[in-house]
Amino acid sequence: MMPENIPEAADGMELCKPVCIHTHQIMDSCLDKDCVEELRVYLTKQSQAALDGATGAKTRCAELLFVDVGVEPLTYKVGHYAVDLTFYYRIIGDAILGGTRPTTITGLAVFAKRVVLYGGKSCAKTFRSTDKVPCAERLLGGEVPLAVIEALDPMILSAKVKEVCECCRCETELTEFPSNIVESFGEQLVLTGECKRLYVTIGQFSTVRLERETQLAVEPREYCAPTRECCDEECCEEDPCELFSRIDFPMRAFFPEAHPGECGKTPPACRC
Repeated sequence: MMPENIPEAADGMELCKPVCIHTHQIMDSCLDKDCVEELRVYLTKQSQAALDGATGAKTRCAELLFVDVGVEPLTYKVGHYAVDLTFYYRIIGDAILGGTRPTTITGLAVFAKRVVLYGGKSCAKTFRSTDKVPCAERLLGGEVPLAVIEALDPMILSAKVKEVCECCRCETELTEFPSNIVESFGEQLVLTGECKRLYVTIGQFSTVRLERETQLAVEPREYCAPTRECCDEECCEEDPCELFSRIDFPMRAFFPEAHPGECGKTPPACRC
């Protein structure tokens, strides 16, 4: 007889004792709801020319392109780490030119912040066959935890256009950006010499966590295996009606909203 404490998979295979897996343990995490006021938008060359001659401007949407993440230990707080985050956004809007049709403008906005989380300390050092010899600083330093950030596309709360002479003299001037970020705009960004500047206020939702590698013993319930057959022809794609039949009916969308924004839940995608 099969022992009662050993489960059986759907295909009759016995699932034995707990198995060891290699995974990441979350050491600490936090969530943030940032309201970033008057974030400067660095427009492309054509967009800046349109804004300089415009009577006004409005923004349509913002898209989160990338978040650069850096981690460094805190000397005054053992086991804690500073996580430096730099958000890069693509802002899309319209420049209003008198009675003519609005001109689409696009540019880059950058937001930086720092959070402090507990990341613990690891006595063991991990090396893999795929690793290369790191720089001298990393050879002598300890192993830092892995920082993971999850973020939504931001909500644009407001926008305004200012003459350059109205802008704050103490405003930080950014002189360079990662090349891949700039290239995604298809043309040069205007950093100086403009007559007008576009500023946006955005709302950003994000979560940040620090993880360390660990080994855990887990009890398997069932073996994980694909359930769909492979297909090498277009005609064998899944029936769209069958796919639609598995989607839950959005009953909530047919009733008045209890709170603003509750019906949609997810912000609309950035379309241009």
